[in-house]
Amino acid sequence: MKQEEKNGGVRTLAVVPAAGAGLRMGKGRAKQFLDLGGKPLLAVTLHIFQHSPAIHEVTLVVPSDEVEYCKREIVQRYGLEKVKRVVAGGERRQDSVRLGLEASAGAGFEIAIIHDGVRPLVRPDLIQRVATAAQKEGAVVAALPAKDTVKEVNGNRVVGRTHDRSRIWLVQTPQGFRFDDLLSAHRMALAQGWEDATDDALLIEKIGISVHVVEGAEDNIKVTTPHDLELARFLLRRTRDDGRPLR
Repeated sequence: MKQEEKNGGVRTLAVVPAAGAGLRMGKGRAKQFLDLGGKPLLAVTLHIFQHSPAIHEVTLVVPSDEVEYCKREIVQRYGLEKVKRVVAGGERRQDSVRLGLEASAGAGFEIAIIHDGVRPLVRPDLIQRVATAAQKEGAVVAALPAKDTVKEVNGNRVVGRTHDRSRIWLVQTPQGFRFDDLLSAHRMALAQGWEDATDDALLIEKIGISVHVVEGAEDNIKVTTPHDLELARFLLRRTRDDGRPLR
């Protein structure tokens, strides 16, 4: 059965932003290119999307000086045939996502799935659940309910407010949206000067579209610090040892 038939004929694009410099990692190399289980971390992430029946094509967004490296040493080397475009990112994450969407416009995509390149432990079932929910709801994020008490703190580190934990969810990627809605939101953000959107759902909210939540996964971590990288290596080894399919 063709993937288009498995997904109800809805063409779905994954945009994977991986254009960050990774300054907090302190390794002298951007975090998306560090080793994870014998491969560049980014290749591990892309491998999961390569084998996801929910995804038809992938657009990868990387630093401008890494485009050719990524085409040769990641996409071609690891046989990532779904990665149809490798484009240069922008100064901010939201710029990079917009550039990825614009590079993919006109290809008939109905759903866009956005996933951080440095979340390499995302599981195929989560990608599928987000894609399915996005088809139904139009805008969806993966998230986990908060376990800890959440306090709002001012610039002097004085608590100003304690939030109702039962209403707090910690947002992850993947996030799924109608392609045209997300591209419109990003173009509006550029025109209106909306800056520093920490995720794509914020832009969708700002244009008046409701965003729904599907439950994410605790091991779907974002690799930002050396500790995160060691944790990702441990989780990947554990996954291989217990036989659960990750990649």
